Amino acid sequence: MNEAEAIEGLLQKRSADKAPLVVMMCGVAGSGKTTFALKLEQKGFVRLSIDEDIWSTHGRFGIDYPEEEYESLKEQSERKLRNELVQLVQAKRHVVVDFSFWQRQRRDDYKQLIEDHGGKWAVIFLKVQPEELRHRLLLRSERMDANAAFTITEEILTRFLNGFETPAGEGEWIVEA
Repeated sequence: MNEAEAIEGLLQKRSADKAPLVVMMCGVAGSGKTTFALKLEQKGFVRLSIDEDIWSTHGRFGIDYPEEEYESLKEQSERKLRNELVQLVQAKRHVVVDFSFWQRQRRDDYKQLIEDHGGKWAVIFLKVQPEELRHRLLLRSERMDANAAFTITEEILTRFLNGFETPAGEGEWIVEA
């Protein structure tokens, strides 16, 4: 499906069910997760982003804090946003979680968390070919914002692509670029 169809489907799902809907963005860096999530935010979803939380709390990668602290800050931010997610679901708010969700176990953990607190979930997998990712990441590297906090090199992208656990048979919605 395309992006517009996916957004329309999510809005219908949100309207059809009394339980809050949590959309879990899934994709490699540069796949368009934040762009998609921002569109849902404009439709009334609360957006949670580790990158933006770190940016607003600690500043810029490699400038306001050393690179060595990034993993620790990322873990702290995720714990904070995970607690916020639970509070939002309990308050019957619709949420879009703008994380990578590159590991199946992590996706399963969040699905269970969402269900345990009365929510419904949808996994949106943004499927983008590697050459298109490279092009997008090149453009992104020219920006200075939370979502372009550090440059994704070819080596990092290769590691991301090789380590990514593509959702299959998990109830995912596939959006192709």
